[in-house]
Amino acid sequence: MTDTPWEPPLAGTETEQLVGALERLRATFRWKADGLDADGLRTTVGASTLTLGGLLKHLAANEDHCFTRKLRGEPLGQPWEGWGWDGSDDWELTSAADDTPSELYAVWDGAVARSRRRLAAALAEGGLEQPIAAHNDAGDHANLRRLLCDLVEEYGRHTGHADLIREAVDGRVGEDPPAGWTPTVPHGA
Repeated sequence: MTDTPWEPPLAGTETEQLVGALERLRATFRWKADGLDADGLRTTVGASTLTLGGLLKHLAANEDHCFTRKLRGEPLGQPWEGWGWDGSDDWELTSAADDTPSELYAVWDGAVARSRRRLAAALAEGGLEQPIAAHNDAGDHANLRRLLCDLVEEYGRHTGHADLIREAVDGRVGEDPPAGWTPTVPHGA
């Protein structure tokens, strides 16, 4: 076991590289959002309304959306069905202000754990070429590779946002978590 488990392989297969890139972005994003209280998770920068709390909830929703609806065509399920999601594009970004830090960290951590299990099961069933439930208006189905690439792109964009917001909160900067880092939740959150 390495003290930087999020580091992609130097020369892995295509699947190992894609999953490795996603895991690195997940770890970097979680590190950028890690250990903050409610005020830290609600901090904005400039004219933007984005917060780290909103991004935690947004990326959790993306994880579950990708690995339920897009992958299998299944409903999102909990916690989303019981949480009052109004279906708007910004709901998870704005409603996060009403959630506690422990709720926000738990929803992201839970969604990522579910996604890892669902992805491992899908990869065991077939490779990156396998069709998934997501399709265009003509009925052409995307494949698992496209799903992973889309999620890597989503994390890439929002990890950049998280970088700027976290620096504004307390000056934390850096490309990757430090060696040996593990996620925390603030005491009493």
